[in-house]
Amino acid sequence: MEVGSPLRIQVVSDGRAGIENQALGLAEAIQRLTPADIMIKRVRWRPLFDRLPVALKTPAMLDPASDTPFPKPDEPWPDLWIATGRATLPLSLAVRRLSGSRTFVVQTQDPRLSPERFDMVVAPAHDELEGDNVFPITGSPHRITPERIAEAAPAFADAIAALPHPRVAVLIGGRSRAFDLPEAHAAELADEIVEAIRAIGGSLLLTYSRRTPDAARAAMTKRLKTLPGLIWDDAGANPLFAWLEAADYILVTEDSANMATEAASTGKPVHILPMVPLKAPGKFAALHADLEERGATRPFDGVLETWTYEPLRETDRAARAVLEAMGARG
Repeated sequence: MEVGSPLRIQVVSDGRAGIENQALGLAEAIQRLTPADIMIKRVRWRPLFDRLPVALKTPAMLDPASDTPFPKPDEPWPDLWIATGRATLPLSLAVRRLSGSRTFVVQTQDPRLSPERFDMVVAPAHDELEGDNVFPITGSPHRITPERIAEAAPAFADAIAALPHPRVAVLIGGRSRAFDLPEAHAAELADEIVEAIRAIGGSLLLTYSRRTPDAARAAMTKRLKTLPGLIWDDAGANPLFAWLEAADYILVTEDSANMATEAASTGKPVHILPMVPLKAPGKFAALHADLEERGATRPFDGVLETWTYEPLRETDRAARAVLEAMGARG
């Protein structure tokens, strides 16, 4: 990096929003601390090579639709490479080697490889990853800031303005390796949410995840559409940021570390909705215990409670740590 020039940051992922937002959120937090240019790269492997071990993959095996991850011969290497997800691991290892360590390589999430193979790993504390260059945080890095959600609000202001307070943002996930949302359970959750919102005379701001099963979505929508409110139908811009800005309460299903930590960054009461476990909750139990201990979340028991807490700023804390580590290396 030339003295006085902006930091060149490259964000790399497979392009899925929940994955990309971790790397991009960390990059944006760094950009808030120092002048920086951010370039986003999205990659995926040809199906034939996708399951190969990390050590056997080369950039030639990337799908032709992928962005070119490395600079051309006449272009400089990025100063900082921030990557998230399994698809990026071979590239993160390669850029560290090919750049001659000129590029500082940060991986978010547990890479399932030795942390020493990266310059820094920003990992969820509940993964219990250890190493001298591991920086644990509560949950995952994300893009939610007071300024960003305020910027999103005007696009939905007219639709939200007529809704009565208190407004309740409901963020529904779906099936994962650890949890499921079968139709019967979804219907039961929806009935409890309806009763809780009616009890306070409030309104609904609802969004589903791509992982929400169709049957669960249909069951919940049938019940929740009886409330005053808005239910995003996947058409147009995602209203998540605007929902978080307008909400007085936030309900989040327990399956997503991303959604829980994003909600906890708002400083608003966050209730965690139970799902059907497919295995022992393990890491998720540790995450939710951490969020509860910080005063950010409480289990949803059918009643919407009000409380205050210091909003989580874990992405900002990680950003400072990355810059400190880069400065220490020189």
